[in-house]
Amino acid sequence: MAQLAPEQLTQLAAQFGTPLYVYHADKIREQYKQLTTAFNGSNVVFFYACKALTNIHILRFVRDLGANVDCSSINEVKLALHAGFPAQRVLYTSNGISFDEIEEAVSLGVNINIDSLSNLAKFGKRFGHNYPVGLRLRPNIMAGGNLKISTGHDKSKFGIPVEQLEELLALIREHNLHITNLHIHTGSEIKDVEVFVKGIGVLFDILHHFPELRSIDLGGGFKVPYKEGDGATDIPLLAQKVKEAFGAHPVAQALQIWFEPGKFIVSECGYFITSVNVIKETAAAIFVSVNSGFNHLIRPMFYDSFHRIINISNPQGPAKNYAVVGNICETDTFAWDRELPEVREGDLLVFLNAGAYGFEMSSSFNSRYKPAEVMVNGDEVKLIRERSNFEDLLRGQVPLAP
Repeated sequence: MAQLAPEQLTQLAAQFGTPLYVYHADKIREQYKQLTTAFNGSNVVFFYACKALTNIHILRFVRDLGANVDCSSINEVKLALHAGFPAQRVLYTSNGISFDEIEEAVSLGVNINIDSLSNLAKFGKRFGHNYPVGLRLRPNIMAGGNLKISTGHDKSKFGIPVEQLEELLALIREHNLHITNLHIHTGSEIKDVEVFVKGIGVLFDILHHFPELRSIDLGGGFKVPYKEGDGATDIPLLAQKVKEAFGAHPVAQALQIWFEPGKFIVSECGYFITSVNVIKETAAAIFVSVNSGFNHLIRPMFYDSFHRIINISNPQGPAKNYAVVGNICETDTFAWDRELPEVREGDLLVFLNAGAYGFEMSSSFNSRYKPAEVMVNGDEVKLIRERSNFEDLLRGQVPLAP
């Protein structure tokens, strides 16, 4: 399994400073190969869900591996095109957006999924049958690691509810819409392959209503392991189930199958390196304060997510329990009662599985600088984003009058 050694991470911290995001290209390549190997021989296309990590160097690397790209905003579409993806390899799935964004996406020539009857009606009036379009449907399936990352259940804002099928079909007839793709995405951190099988069943039930269909988009949400012994989506089993389902359906077997993995491709490639500022012993806990906070890695506070933490400065130290916290003026606890080799001020602590939604969800809260990003590809080490600075904090603000 592709991974960076603690010694190399220590060298990178010395070279580029901390806090620092490091991405291991070999791991991205390994994850993508796992997908293509499992689905070899099937009519499957993978769209990298770039909301996980949009650095243009990562986008170009994924492009060169052969993946397409899935975008969640018009600016992600522009980044993908800037990174060299041809328009036909770009997918834009909208969510409650202004119709202006959809019109711009059409002008750029990319694939589009629309997720509301309102925008679909506007699309029909504007484009009719002249531009192919996909539909994001809500299958009313509860799935995902927790409610915050579940997107297909019956109270979710995402997609056109399947129970509104008659209204949907009436719109399609009224505007002679050219529907070429049906899309569902039920959530993230989906370990149970049967969730995807259930989604396929929902789509197969309505397939006959869409005679111009070319593809079915099953979204993403593949689970990756965060804890020791944590489970993951069984990709070979998923490939087998998908192949069986589509192969047995007289219409679906001719359709292309789309998946949108994001976290699966980049999560495990990422290392977030921090330095220990202060050790504070209290009756409640031994607090380890690092030079970061939820301004750089918000997932533990926002999603209650678990990230393994390793002490690469003192890996053989005696084990102790710590509360690992940040330096922000709000509660920013990364881990409570976490066993680590003895931590000392100045030690380097590394958060694993930091490639997805780490830097991407970062901010300049407390007017602190965003971290640098580094990509390691074989023997090549490349700075792919500079650490922000004071000028960045001022950028966009109107200068003070003299």
